[in-house]
Amino acid sequence: IDSTLLILHNRLKPKHNSEGIDVVKHYGDIPFVECYAGQINQVFMNILSNAIDALEDHMKDHPEVYQDTKAAIAIHTERATPGWIRIRIVDNGPGMPESVRRQLFDPFFTTKPVGKGTGLGLSISHQVICDRHQGSLTCHSTPGVGTEFVIMIPESVGAIPQN
Repeated sequence: IDSTLLILHNRLKPKHNSEGIDVVKHYGDIPFVECYAGQINQVFMNILSNAIDALEDHMKDHPEVYQDTKAAIAIHTERATPGWIRIRIVDNGPGMPESVRRQLFDPFFTTKPVGKGTGLGLSISHQVICDRHQGSLTCHSTPGVGTEFVIMIPESVGAIPQN
């Protein structure tokens, strides 16, 4: 997670008309997780990039929302149950309606303008977590409040059947 945040560091910094985006880390005491690290990092990159995009757009379109509260992304890691790790990525952006949330993991679905998004990031992320790691990737969102992605993965890739 931290290596992905390092790559995204410049996107989080204050810009000419915004205060930037805070990242709050709530890392639990979790064991080393055996996984396909490059693929998992791509999942973090996709989810965090989308959160940053949503927050940047919302700050630009509705600056009054962030006068008293700073734009933020919170990252929580914890051992969910024996053998399973839960990672939650939560933002205080605009949220999304249920009609959008239902299609998030569909290939080529995007809410971004032409040329900005491919509509593949979350579809690939879902495939990496659910198919490659036998985990789960879910999204909860409330318009006007924010969005939360929840990743559940087993601690060991050894528990994952190989195709």
